[in-house]
Amino acid sequence: MNKNWKQKKMLQQPNWPSDDLVPILEQIQSYPNLVSIKEIKSLKQHLVNASQGEGFIIQGGDCAETFIDFNATMIENKLKILLQMSAIIQYITKTNIIRIGRIAGQFFKPRTNEFEIRNNLKLPSYRGDGINSLEFSKEARKHNPKRLLQSYHQSAATMNLIRNLTMTGYAHINNIKSWNFSPLENTEYVKKYNMIAKQIQDILTFTHHGNNSLFPNLLYNTVFTSHEALVLDYENAFIAEENKKYYDCSGHMLWVGDRTRFIGSAHIEFVSQIENPIGIKIGPKISIDDILLLCQKINPQNQHGKISFIIRLGINYMQDLLPKLIDEVEKHSLNVLWLCDPMHGNTILTDKGIKTRNFDTIKKEIELFFQIHNQYGTIPGGLHFELTGDSVTECIGGIKNIQHQDLDEYYQTACDPRLNNEQSLEMAFLTAELLQKRRNNSE
Repeated sequence: MNKNWKQKKMLQQPNWPSDDLVPILEQIQSYPNLVSIKEIKSLKQHLVNASQGEGFIIQGGDCAETFIDFNATMIENKLKILLQMSAIIQYITKTNIIRIGRIAGQFFKPRTNEFEIRNNLKLPSYRGDGINSLEFSKEARKHNPKRLLQSYHQSAATMNLIRNLTMTGYAHINNIKSWNFSPLENTEYVKKYNMIAKQIQDILTFTHHGNNSLFPNLLYNTVFTSHEALVLDYENAFIAEENKKYYDCSGHMLWVGDRTRFIGSAHIEFVSQIENPIGIKIGPKISIDDILLLCQKINPQNQHGKISFIIRLGINYMQDLLPKLIDEVEKHSLNVLWLCDPMHGNTILTDKGIKTRNFDTIKKEIELFFQIHNQYGTIPGGLHFELTGDSVTECIGGIKNIQHQDLDEYYQTACDPRLNNEQSLEMAFLTAELLQKRRNNSE
C-alpha cells in the first residue's frame, strides 16, 4: 500500500513518545486481523443495495468505548438495542435493515481543544482510552502507545463475543424472545415493542420456526462493526492485501470525521487507498466545492456502496445545507449513500456545563432528513446514532421526559451523550413510521 498519506497534512494524532510506538505497532501487525476481507465485501454489497433503496442502515453505539466498561453484559446490551430497533423497523416496513455497531474499535476521539484546564491545572485533553485516560492527572493524560495494545485486545474480545452470539443464534430473529424487555419495564414504547416481538414469535411458530415466507428479511442476522479511522499508524497495522487491493481489517466500515475530511488530509488519502466502505462526516462548515473532489478521490469509479455521506448538520443548518449537498451530488451523478447523524450537530451544554442533547431536536432533524430527500426524490439510506442499551440519563426528553435536573441520575458516557434504551426504541418507531410514509407516497 502506498504510504504517501504520511506526507499529507495529518491532524488529531497523538503525541507519542518517539521510541515506544514502532515496536508496539509491529506487535499489533503480527496479531490476527479483527475482521476478514470476506466480511468487508459482504457489508459493501449490503450498502450497494441500500444506496439503491433496497435496505436501510441503522448504525449505532457508544461515542467512545472505554477499557473500564468492558464486559459481556454491556456488549450484549449494545447488540440487543440494535437488534430490537431493527426488528421494529423490519417488521413494520418489510425493509431489510443492515446493522452496523460503533463497536470493537471506537477508542479514539478527535478534540476541538488540545488542552483542558481545571482549577488552574492545564493538561492534554482526553482523546479516548486508546490514547490516554479520562482521569484528570498529569500521568493519566499522557499519550501512551501501550494503550493501543489494550485497544486491540479489547476489540478482539468484543469481536469474538459478537461472532459467538451470532453463531449461537442470539442475533437471529428466532431468538427474539431473548431480546424482550423485563415485564417491569412498562412504558408505551416497551409495550409496543414487546407486542411486536410476540407477533413475530407467533408468525415464526406458525411457519415452523424460521421458514418465514411472510417476512424473509427478518431472518437476516449479521452485525457489522465500524469506527472512526482516526489514528492512522494504528489503522495501517491492519492492512491486508488481496488481488492487489488493500483492506483495513480493523473494522468492516470506517469513517473520516468532520475535523479530518478536508481535501489534502492524510485521512482522506489513507481511506482512498483501501477497499472498505467509507463514511464521511459532513458538518455545517463543509465547502460544497469539496463534495465532488472527495468523491473523485475516494470513489474514482463511482461505485455504489463505496462512500456514505454521514450528515451531521444540526437542526439549524439542515434545511439550508442538505438541499445544496443533494444538488451537488445529483449534478455530478455521484453514487452516494445518504446517512443522517442527528446527534453531533445538536449537542448543548446545561448551566452546569453538562453535555446533553434534546430528544425532540434529534427527532426533528431525522424528520427533516426524510422530508428533504422525499422532496428531491433521493434515497434516505440510514441513521447514525450514539446510543446504549442501558437506562442512562444523558439526553433530555423522550418518553420518560428526562429533564436537565435528571441528568446526574445516571450519566455514564466518557464523552458525548447517548440515547438510552427506551429513547432508542422510540427512534426506531419514528423511523419505521417515516419509512412507511415514504413507501406509501411512492406507490
